Amino acid sequence: MSDGSTKKQPAIDAKVSPEGPELTTSIIVDDNGNTHINRDDGEVFTIDQKAERALVWKFDLHILPLLTLMYLCNALDKANLGNAATAGLLEDLGMEDNNKYNILLSIFFIPYVLTAPFLGMVGKIYGPSRVLPAMMFTFGLMTLLTAAAFNWGGLVALRWFLGMAESAFFPLVIYYQTSFYRRGELARRLAIFYAASNIAYAFGGLLSFGVFQIQGGILPSWKYLFVLEGGLTLVFAIVAFIFLPYSAAHAKFLTEDEKKIAFYRIQIDSSSIVDEKFNLRDAGRIFLQPTSWVILAIEVCLGVPLQGVALFLPQIVARLGYGTVHTNLHTVAPNITGAVMLLLLAFASDYTRWRFPFVALGFFFTFTGFIIYAAINVLENLQVAYFAVRTTQDSDCTRDTVID
Repeated sequence: MSDGSTKKQPAIDAKVSPEGPELTTSIIVDDNGNTHINRDDGEVFTIDQKAERALVWKFDLHILPLLTLMYLCNALDKANLGNAATAGLLEDLGMEDNNKYNILLSIFFIPYVLTAPFLGMVGKIYGPSRVLPAMMFTFGLMTLLTAAAFNWGGLVALRWFLGMAESAFFPLVIYYQTSFYRRGELARRLAIFYAASNIAYAFGGLLSFGVFQIQGGILPSWKYLFVLEGGLTLVFAIVAFIFLPYSAAHAKFLTEDEKKIAFYRIQIDSSSIVDEKFNLRDAGRIFLQPTSWVILAIEVCLGVPLQGVALFLPQIVARLGYGTVHTNLHTVAPNITGAVMLLLLAFASDYTRWRFPFVALGFFFTFTGFIIYAAINVLENLQVAYFAVRTTQDSDCTRDTVID
């Protein structure tokens, strides 16, 4: 993949500056889409477009499905409480008082916010490929132990540690993907990954539909849901620890030439610097950027409805008059349509390389859904109410995938 001078190329794990590879003087893209990197020492390295596409396809086959599966488990373990609440959890644990249930949902987000920066630092230092499976194993264990909870206090403790374990999961996955994908490739991959959360909520509804029909077991039916989802998460955490590569340089499924292509392509166009050492002072400089505060405001504005709908969707649907089993079944459609809309907007954003219009469109869909739901009599307009619920899910996640 190299021509011109025969001088030695830099090692693929070399530390480089944010501006590009060491000794690079120019980067040229020819009419065929091939990228030529000219260095001060006279060497020219060519990234062939077809070879690069084959490399990206390998990443899509080996990394993306595993990350998507991990996030699916993450979303299931976070939102299954709403499904269980429709099947007797509140009555069995003495939470008929709605305030106890609201506190139970809210307590998750206190450690979720407080520990995220520290776990993010740990992920930066030791690598997402090791920290993510460890986090996944922990929140899978907390989910599994929920089946052993017999009172409200025990469940509060488990939700607290669940929030800690899940806190930096999504940011670390984004950081991990930036070490493999260029900026122009990232939004659609993040959309596929993030769509897993919508699919997880849909799958959670289907899974609950099946599990809650178990009658006469040694445990209440809602506890089987936590046993099944927690157990699967533990298994997939071990699989992730084994198969996630530390970086492209350590990926066993790549040839040496492919590793060199992976190294150069990320140095010339990436949101991160591969193998860069963590520096707390440099990390804090992000708060000096005005755009950081704008993005933070966007996250707060849409984070509240996103989590609100995700956590209370079974209860919202139950208000439409459905029974326990059919309530969980009717949570499927809003999440599927949300996943489809998310993919459409993210792919369109990558294709046009525009961000703002698609972020704004995501706001519009969510805003419209809430306005419709608030303005009608739900019991007298069941079909319209269900449409409004579906609309709130259509683009809740778009701002994360498009902005990132």
